[in-house]
Amino acid sequence: MRAALREDRARGDVTSRYFIPLQARGRAALVAREPGVLAGVQAAEEAFRSLDRRVRTVSRSRDGRTVRPGQAVLVLEGRLRSLLAAERTALNTLSHLSGIATLTRRFVHAAGGLLVLDTRKTLPGLRDMEKYAVRCGGGVNHRRDLAAAVLIKENHLAFFQGSAGRSRFLRRVAAARRRGETVEMECRNRAEAVLGLDAGVDILLLDNIPLRRLTAFVRDLRAECRRRGRRRPLLEVSGGVDVGALRRIARAGVDRVSVGRLTHSAPALDMNLDVERIFP
Repeated sequence: MRAALREDRARGDVTSRYFIPLQARGRAALVAREPGVLAGVQAAEEAFRSLDRRVRTVSRSRDGRTVRPGQAVLVLEGRLRSLLAAERTALNTLSHLSGIATLTRRFVHAAGGLLVLDTRKTLPGLRDMEKYAVRCGGGVNHRRDLAAAVLIKENHLAFFQGSAGRSRFLRRVAAARRRGETVEMECRNRAEAVLGLDAGVDILLLDNIPLRRLTAFVRDLRAECRRRGRRRPLLEVSGGVDVGALRRIARAGVDRVSVGRLTHSAPALDMNLDVERIFP
């Protein structure tokens, strides 16, 4: 929060310097303007207290809880200049994170028990906070960063061409798994899925498989595992997933779904700072 306040030059608020007396005090509340799921209450509280330790804060709700329009989330009391200077940093953070939690909750409810995961499509510097907001909404975090797990994508596969490339690929996967790595592989078609089965990957990421073909695709993969006497890897769906498609995806027999829009496209939850009282 300190970095965000510095970026906004909160201690140089010229408007308040001209129009708000230095010793003026007030009471204000962060108030929800629409229904949603909270995330980032503590971060918003920290924004005010990082700017002015004398600001008193009282939480009226907590992360993961639903809020209704007009509900106060955080009540503040202190120097009015401090409340106004930290207002935008606190609201931006709380609104953004609560928007992620709210959208995640919609996906989780629509998924009918199917695991809903986020992705690494996060804003630089906000990754941990955004992934925390996903958990507040009932979602599950995918790998945090590039060092967290192996995820083989199409640009990695392009390096392994022909029969010699295939053999090298199988050896690389085996080496990673011997070292205890969880290996996930993106596949866009049957050939890539079968390559993943032969390699013994832990998770197959079915990327942008058309919904109308998904059930048959999954059924074919299961049959292929039986024919080859191989264990079935976890099946994950990703690519353009929206809320309306979740029930059909779940019925296709996959294990989980990863959704980039949870973090990169969640609309902010509308919230406001209301000054309730000014002390003489």
